[in-house]
Amino acid sequence: MRFIEEIVVDEFLPTLRSMLAEDLREYGLTQREVANALGISQSAVSKYAHGDVARHKRIVADTRVQDLVTRIADGLANGDMSRVQALVEIEVLIRQLEDGDLLAELHEEAMPELAETDADFSVHDPDSQLRTAERVRSSVRRGLRTLTNASGFAALIPNVGSNLVECHPDAYTIEDVAGIPGRIFDVKGQATVPGEPEFGLSEHVASVLLAARESGATARGAVNIKYTPELIAALSENGYQTIEFSSEACSTVTETIETALSGTELEEAFVLYQTGAMGIEPIIYIIAPDAQAAATVARELK
Repeated sequence: MRFIEEIVVDEFLPTLRSMLAEDLREYGLTQREVANALGISQSAVSKYAHGDVARHKRIVADTRVQDLVTRIADGLANGDMSRVQALVEIEVLIRQLEDGDLLAELHEEAMPELAETDADFSVHDPDSQLRTAERVRSSVRRGLRTLTNASGFAALIPNVGSNLVECHPDAYTIEDVAGIPGRIFDVKGQATVPGEPEFGLSEHVASVLLAARESGATARGAVNIKYTPELIAALSENGYQTIEFSSEACSTVTETIETALSGTELEEAFVLYQTGAMGIEPIIYIIAPDAQAAATVARELK
C-alpha cells in the first residue's frame, strides 16, 4: 500500500527542488543562498547541482511545473516572493495535481488497484486567504522596488511620509489592506522603507483607497506623494483623471471622498488630491489597479 503523499515526497519534491536549485543558481545565487531560499542543506543543493538526485521525467515535462518553477525562482531571487508564498504556491499545485491529475496518475501506477475505483482526493482551496494575502504582499514588494529604484522618488515624499498599499479583492476595513510599517521617508535623498509589508498598518492611505472603492472604484492599490500644482499638471498631461477634494468637506474620510467622487465615472487609474488646510499637509493620492501600477504612475513623475 502506497499513499499519494509518498509520491509527493519521493518523486515530486526532489524533482521540483532540483529544478528550483538549478534556476536559482542561474540567477547567480550562491550554494548557501539557494539552501537558505529552499530551506534545505548546502549538501542537498550540491547533490542537485551535480545531478545526484534523479528527476521524474513526467514531472519535469509538465508545463505547469515548469511555469511554477520559473515564477518561484524569479520571485525568490528578486525578493518579490517570500518563502511562505512559495510554499503556498507549491502546495496549491500539489493539491491540483493530486486531484485526478498527474500525481493521481503516478499514484495509480504505483497502486494499480486505484484505477479500478472511483476514488477522489480533496484538494486545498486555491483561493485561500493565506494565498491571497501573500499575493498582495508580493505585489506591494514589487511596487516598492519600482519606487526605490526610481532615483527621484525621494523628492516626491511628503513631510508625513508616503505609503504604498494594496487591498484584498473583497476588502472592507484597513485590516484588509497591506502597507508599509512606519511609512516611507526621505532620508538624505533616499527613499527609506522601514519594514516588510503588513496588513492593517496604513490607516490614512488605506482609508482613502477603501473610500474610493466604496464610491465605485475597482482599484486595489494606492500611493501618496506630495502635492504641487506642477505635479497635478504632469499627471493630467500623462492622461490620468485628477479629482480634487476638500480635506474638511465632511467629518470622515469616506464621506469626503464619496462627496468628491459623486457622479464621476472613474477610470482604472486616477488621482485624488487636496491642497491642504490648517494643520493639514496637501497630498496627492494615486489610485490604481494594484500597488505596482500605482508605483509606476508615481515613477513616471521622477
